[in-house]
Amino acid sequence: MNILIIEDDVASAKQLSQLLKSEKYNCDVACGYFDAKEYLDKNSYAIILLDWNLGDGDGLSLLKEMRDNNLISTPVLMLSANSEIDDRVRVLDCGADDYLCKPYSNIELLARMRVLLRKGSQEKSSVICAGDVALHIATHEVFVNGESIVLTTAEFDLLELFMKNQNIVLTKYQLSEYLNKDNYSIKHSNLVEVHIKNIRKKLNRKDFIQNVRGVGYKIEKSSVLI
Repeated sequence: MNILIIEDDVASAKQLSQLLKSEKYNCDVACGYFDAKEYLDKNSYAIILLDWNLGDGDGLSLLKEMRDNNLISTPVLMLSANSEIDDRVRVLDCGADDYLCKPYSNIELLARMRVLLRKGSQEKSSVICAGDVALHIATHEVFVNGESIVLTTAEFDLLELFMKNQNIVLTKYQLSEYLNKDNYSIKHSNLVEVHIKNIRKKLNRKDFIQNVRGVGYKIEKSSVLI
């Protein structure tokens, strides 16, 4: 389970990293605002521990930027010496899932992490992401860079299948079978091509669903497509 620690104080980051590693978590440590953005662009995490005051920026701005642009759905626990109620409200309004004042006890920190990890696990089962495309299974909603996209039922079902099988090539027959159980229709229909064309157009991502010549179609896992 991967944890990202965003903390510019070297001693605090080291202490926190050692604690989490003793609990069998894998940790990355970002020492500032821009360092954190690089880690978040390249990796996915089960939870983020975010300090408010960073040397080259502040954690609140980083959190708001990531949430506003729908770039992360990862649970975030904000760590800060700011204990005023207004500060805690600001943090939660900017997208943090919890707030813990410094100094804190390790026992409480680990307990709050476990709560957020359970929450993240439950939400992950209903939201699938690939690049800036997010598909919400429970509500049948699709978002591109935070903007809602309207798909037909068949288009949504097809996109869901692709996003559940990222990096896997799906043949036209498999896709047709998924949409229609009638054998004649499977063999003779061009609905798969039509639906894929419509999905690409609506997402405004012409290469999101990629042709694999002579085999079928696929989408790349966690690809950022423009």
